[in-house]
Amino acid sequence: MEAIDLLQRAFPEMSHAAVAELASLARERTYPSGTILCKEGAYEDTFYLILDGRVEILKQFDVAGSERERLLRHLERGDFFGEMAIIVDGPRSATVRAVASVSVLEIDRDSFMKMVAANPSMALAMVRTTIDRLRANDRLQIEEMRKAFEALQRLDRAKLDFIEVAAHELRTPITVIRGYRDVMAMHPVVQGDANLSRIVQGMSEGTERMFDIINSMLDVSKIDSQTLQVAFVPVLPRMVFVDTLHAFDKALKERNITIRQHHQKSPTVPFIHGDPVLLSKVFYQLLSNAIKYSPDGTMIDIISREVMDEQIGHAFEIIIADRGIGIEPDQIPYIFEKFYQGGNNVSLHSSSKTAFRGGGPGLGLAISKGIIDAHGGRITVESPGRDEEKLPGTTCRVLLPIGTPEKDLILRKEDQPKPES
Repeated sequence: MEAIDLLQRAFPEMSHAAVAELASLARERTYPSGTILCKEGAYEDTFYLILDGRVEILKQFDVAGSERERLLRHLERGDFFGEMAIIVDGPRSATVRAVASVSVLEIDRDSFMKMVAANPSMALAMVRTTIDRLRANDRLQIEEMRKAFEALQRLDRAKLDFIEVAAHELRTPITVIRGYRDVMAMHPVVQGDANLSRIVQGMSEGTERMFDIINSMLDVSKIDSQTLQVAFVPVLPRMVFVDTLHAFDKALKERNITIRQHHQKSPTVPFIHGDPVLLSKVFYQLLSNAIKYSPDGTMIDIISREVMDEQIGHAFEIIIADRGIGIEPDQIPYIFEKFYQGGNNVSLHSSSKTAFRGGGPGLGLAISKGIIDAHGGRITVESPGRDEEKLPGTTCRVLLPIGTPEKDLILRKEDQPKPES
C-alpha cells in the first residue's frame, strides 16, 4: 500500500488502477549508504521511485583540466529519477548516489515505456518535473558562472595592478643602469678595449630590451584601465611606418628579408588626426611580428591606400602582408589578448625581437589593438592557416579614419541608444 500511495502522489492524474498496475510491475530494493544507483555516462534501463531514504545527484565537470563532481540536488521520499535516459534512449546525464540507506521501487525499461504509452498523464508529470529540474540546473549554473566571472574580474584587476606596480618599480633601477651604461660607454678605457666595448654593447641591448618590456607593461595597463592618453595632431601615416622601418634595417639585412612598399599615388596626401608616438608603436609591433614569423629570405609587402569603409567612412588603410608560417583561423580571435604566444612553445621562448619564431611577452598585439581603438580605427588579421613548409602567410590590416577622431567618436556615442530613465 505504501508504494501505491507514493506512486499516486508522484503521478496524481493517473487512475488508481493504472497506479496499481505500475506498482505490480515494480520491485522493491534497499541499498546501503554510498551505493551508486545511476552512473553518469552509463547506458542503464531502470526507473526509480524513492520509498525511503535520500540520494544525491552529482555531475562531472571539467575544472582546469581535471574532472570534479558537483552536487546538483538531493532527492528524498516520493521523488523519482532515471526516466530521461530511458525516454531518450541515451546515457545517464548524472550520477545518483545513496546518502544513507535508501529503499526504492525499480521499474525496468519495457514496463516503464508501456506505462508511459498507456498513461499520457504520467508522461506529462515527468515532463513537468524534468523541466523544473532543468530550470534549477540553469539557475545553479548561471549563479556559478556569475561567481566565476566576478572571480576572474578580481584576478584580472589584481594582475593589472601587479603589472603596473612591477613596471614602475623596475623602471627606476633600469633608468639608473642605463645612465651608468652610457657613462661606461664614453670612458676612454672602454672605447679603447674591444672586449669591454662588446660587454657594454651587450648591457645596452639587454637594458633597452627590458626598458621596452616595461613600457609595454605600462601601456597595456593604461589601455585596460582606459587611461591611455592620445595626443591628436595631424599625422602622415605613411611617414610613421617609413620611420619605423629604419629600426629593422639590421635585422632585415641579417635575415635577408625584403620589404616592398606599395603606396597609392594621389595628388593629395591624406592626413589623419592621431598620436605619432603611439602609432609608431603599433607599426613597430606589426612589423616585428611579420619579421619574426617569416623565414629568412622571404618578402613582406606594405600597402597603403585611401578607402571607404562602411563603419569608419573615409579611411586610410595600411596592410602588412608576410609570407610566413601563418596562424590557425581558430586562433585569430585570441591573438589580441594579453600574453598570447601565437602557438609558440613557451619552453622554447626567445627574447629576440626579430629572430625566426622569437618570443616576447605577448603584449604587442594587445597594445596595438588598444591604440588603434583609441584612434577610432580598426585592426584585423587574416591567415588561411599555419604551415611551416607551405608558408601561407599572414595579412594585417589597419584602418584609421581620415578626419578628426574626437568628433567621430562623439558622434558614434550619440548614435548609440540611450538607456531608459
